[in-house]
Amino acid sequence: MTTDPMTRTDPRRGAVLMAVLWSISLLAALAMAASVTFRSFTGVMSVDRNRVERDALITAGLEVAAGVILDLGQSTPLIDLERTVTLSTGSVNVRLNDEGGRIDITKAPAELLAAMLRSAGAPPATAGSVAKTIIEQRGNTPRSGPAAQRPPVLATTHEQALSSIGQIAGMRAQWLAAIAPLTTIYGSETVNMLTAPRGVIAALPGVDASRLEAFLAERRVATSDTSRLAQMLGPAQTYVSAKPQRIATVELRATLAEGQARNSVAGARAVIAVLPQDSEPYRVLMFTPMRTAALR
Repeated sequence: MTTDPMTRTDPRRGAVLMAVLWSISLLAALAMAASVTFRSFTGVMSVDRNRVERDALITAGLEVAAGVILDLGQSTPLIDLERTVTLSTGSVNVRLNDEGGRIDITKAPAELLAAMLRSAGAPPATAGSVAKTIIEQRGNTPRSGPAAQRPPVLATTHEQALSSIGQIAGMRAQWLAAIAPLTTIYGSETVNMLTAPRGVIAALPGVDASRLEAFLAERRVATSDTSRLAQMLGPAQTYVSAKPQRIATVELRATLAEGQARNSVAGARAVIAVLPQDSEPYRVLMFTPMRTAALR
């Protein structure tokens, strides 16, 4: 009996069928993987675009801040001065304050430091002792080469300087918290009386409540007669001056045009310097990104 070749089972047919099925499965898997990868890539691109746009707005804010410092000069004191710039990608709000209006804990004399600590609640004896130790710490800062051309410092950041003061014997946490907003490491031996906040003026040696209010009232209406302003501070005029506003704290808040976009708000706090005859338009001395939660 002869068997029809068409009805016989050819093992090669099964192998071919399996190969086809495996190929289809592989192509399906690759298609699925490609789809997932493409969606992930699209998501990454969206996140990166938002980040780039936020960073660009922050940079634009720094540029605006530098321009404000250059344009104003001494005509308008940098005290909570705000500017808002709107671009196609979003807007950025800029707030400036002159660092020269604060008490520099790396350069101020002991009498000024002690008065500031007394205003924070420290007893006179303790305030004097802590102030003396701060001065002594400056002398322990090694200085050689190019660093010798810079004033001595307690630390490289304001926070580190405050932390160093907090470790001095007799210093209390509540006093440290009270002097934190009054101090800087980017000022000089004297305080810029045209931009000093109320708390700084109140902390100057010999300034009582009546002298403080009289000075602030006069400063609001007349900043051109700096000699008269200084005289109103009495003995404290030794510790103040009227000087160019070159270094400022800049608080930045950037908002993307897509208000519903994820992480559409970003912020930062920086300290910038605009110096005469400098090779750079401005220099960033400190930059700290702010968490989105803190901006709400």
